[in-house]
Amino acid sequence: MKMIIKNSLLLIFLWCCSTDTIAQIIYGKIVYERKSNLYKKYKDYDDLKDWLKEEDKNKIDVFELYFDDSLSLFKPQESELKEKMSWATNKNTVYQNFKTNERLSIKKIWGEELYIEDSLYKRQWKITDSRRVISGYDCKKAIWQANDSIRIYAWYCDEIIPSVGPESFCGLPGAILGLATEDGGVIYFAKSVEIQKTDAALLTPKKGKNKIYTSSELRTRLEKDFGKEKWGKMMIQETFGVW
Repeated sequence: MKMIIKNSLLLIFLWCCSTDTIAQIIYGKIVYERKSNLYKKYKDYDDLKDWLKEEDKNKIDVFELYFDDSLSLFKPQESELKEKMSWATNKNTVYQNFKTNERLSIKKIWGEELYIEDSLYKRQWKITDSRRVISGYDCKKAIWQANDSIRIYAWYCDEIIPSVGPESFCGLPGAILGLATEDGGVIYFAKSVEIQKTDAALLTPKKGKNKIYTSSELRTRLEKDFGKEKWGKMMIQETFGVW
């Protein structure tokens, strides 16, 4: 009888272990929708509401994140449709290598693609007990205090193991499926999660003959060229902000 009980407990233990293993996702594709409230983004422009209609204040952009256990690629989703107010939001491409601790960002500034190479962004997260479901996955809430005026909320899923997320965000014990500023000015939410393998070649950046900047080098260049104008200062802040 003892042997039967022992064998039964062993089978239950092995079944639980195999279930946990199956549930863990190490590669895939996540599609995010980003909603930007332009009234909040451009709040320093007093005449904004004179030329930006109420129905146009929320701009929607769609992004794709491809990842495996060591690499990720975040990029704008391609579309043949003509984009309305393309100038109003940035659409960055970000490659991250979690083994080498390297990040390559491609930022399009007034039609020019600029390549920025840096280490992975390290953020001090505070994990809370709050939870919510996003795209069918149970997520935990974490908070990052970016500076005195900006707080970021993230919802991550530890069922998806790689520490990936929108833009340059990483560092949580699972993939970020939701991300938002405290004032709701910018919100990312996963529309879909697909478990699929991605060719490592797609996840590896092709630098070509493009000039590669560090963040400080590019900031120095932009401040020299555009830092005296109000719109230039805003562009620089957007380029080197929390994202």
